[in-house]
Amino acid sequence: MFGPYRVLFRVDGSWQFSAAGFVARLPISMMGIGTVLLISQSTGRYALAGALAGTVAMSSAIFGPLIGRLVDRFGQARILRPFLLAYVAGVVGLILAVETAAPVWTWFVAAVIGGLLPSFGSLVRARWAAVLPAGADRQTAFAFESVVDEVVFVAGPPLVTFLAIGVSPAAGLLAAVVFGVAGGLILAVQRRTEPAITGGGSVHPGFRAVMRPGLLVVSLTMLGAGAVFGSVEVIVVAYADEQDHPAWAGAILAVYAGGSLLAGLAYGARRWRSELGPRFLLAAVIFGLGATFLLAVNSLPLLAAVMFVSGLSISPVLIGGTALIESLMPPGTLTEGLSWVTAGLIVGVTVGAALSGPIIDGYGAQRALLLPVVAGLVTAATALTGSRWLVGRGSAMLAR
Repeated sequence: MFGPYRVLFRVDGSWQFSAAGFVARLPISMMGIGTVLLISQSTGRYALAGALAGTVAMSSAIFGPLIGRLVDRFGQARILRPFLLAYVAGVVGLILAVETAAPVWTWFVAAVIGGLLPSFGSLVRARWAAVLPAGADRQTAFAFESVVDEVVFVAGPPLVTFLAIGVSPAAGLLAAVVFGVAGGLILAVQRRTEPAITGGGSVHPGFRAVMRPGLLVVSLTMLGAGAVFGSVEVIVVAYADEQDHPAWAGAILAVYAGGSLLAGLAYGARRWRSELGPRFLLAAVIFGLGATFLLAVNSLPLLAAVMFVSGLSISPVLIGGTALIESLMPPGTLTEGLSWVTAGLIVGVTVGAALSGPIIDGYGAQRALLLPVVAGLVTAATALTGSRWLVGRGSAMLAR
């Protein structure tokens, strides 16, 4: 299984930019829960904490594609530094505003600025596309980065929770700042693997050319998948609490991520000969059907088993979607295209988490499991509805 990955990292400079991207991505999984812990421990206002965490996420989703466009036009190194500075200002400003009891509206302004962290997953994938020829190796690289994403989302929340509770309420967010800035600056100085700027920074195909139907289909599909992820995270915690075993929640979510990690490694190691479009559609359908298994849950052990099986369907959707974007985007717009996919995921996660709370409060965690089921089926339906813009795409990514 690991043979293709060993070959991958023989490419000069590959492990350096991938490792930097891993460190820089850690804040993605730390900002939301870090914000909730800072506000809840400082004020006891959970509704306000959730609103601020949602503001950070939505800011990231809204500004992510814009940052991606600037990166495509002017290069990663030139754009990373000012946005990293803005990110630091936003997070530190939020911490100071909370600790000094500044007006609450200033907290939201800081949260918006704190969402300006560049989408490092998109930047790293763009580098892989720049250093690898079209073919199966790019698929393997995208699969590896999806596995890195899983590790980020497994490692980040426990770390920020430990720091916020064991050190100080602000410690988790400060650690996120350190990781984001350190990883981002290390990535910025690696100029040899930086993707070339198309058109000297002055030419861009335009919004209509970028927002192709295929990109919209993939992004909306990711929005549905994100809604599954966001709702499941909240519902699993509530379900374990209702069963009087709250400690199970972390283990079950780790099993969910572990299933995706294993599937991602296997998916990237295989040399596929089918086109990306049909493969992505099949993965989306399996993902949707896998979510329906949650309807059978009636105990924590069964929930853990279902989550593992469902987790196996995650990586093929994410890997297939990002690989498809590369084949769909006009030259010089890859980072922006990947940022739209990330934005879809972020919005989906935010919406899924927001909807799950009231449903749990009103009907209980058992019935709330219907939410990720519906979101999963919508994910599959979205991909199938847009299949005309996906089938026949991605032939350049086939194994040779």
